[in-house]
Amino acid sequence: MLTAGVDGGTFRLRPAAPADLPAIVQLLADDSLGAGRERREDMAPYERAMEAIDADPCHLLVVGEFVPDGAADGPLVATFQLSFLPGMSRQGAWRSQIEGVRVAAGLRGKGLGNLMVRWAIDESRRRGCTLMQLTTHKTRKGAHRFYERLGFEASHEGMKLPL
Repeated sequence: MLTAGVDGGTFRLRPAAPADLPAIVQLLADDSLGAGRERREDMAPYERAMEAIDADPCHLLVVGEFVPDGAADGPLVATFQLSFLPGMSRQGAWRSQIEGVRVAAGLRGKGLGNLMVRWAIDESRRRGCTLMQLTTHKTRKGAHRFYERLGFEASHEGMKLPL
């Protein structure tokens, strides 16, 4: 999907595999919000979700590996989900939605998130999307600044209803 040289090694994006689930869940749980939502002791819900994502070509679960200089492989250090959604508005336009964007805490600020989101933008364009959307929690001010630097605008107020 993507291979890029970064400080100290190589960053590679690839489709997620079932063996990646524990590392993906760890990344999702690696902040104050995620720590309260994710449950690493029961992988069954994540396995079902991954099966559904893999079965639908309109959804991608992507992981990023950081391979240190001189090594053959490296740990999984990043993830995101990218979905492609048909819509009636905007003259029947397709849009993409990126979510669950995470980079391991020790590697934040090295440009990995930038590489991931730019790849996702390019893939969305390649698939004919005319808009990319995302949600980010109101308390994640650093994430807001990150997405704004990439050209995203806070144009809507999102709402959720737990079911």
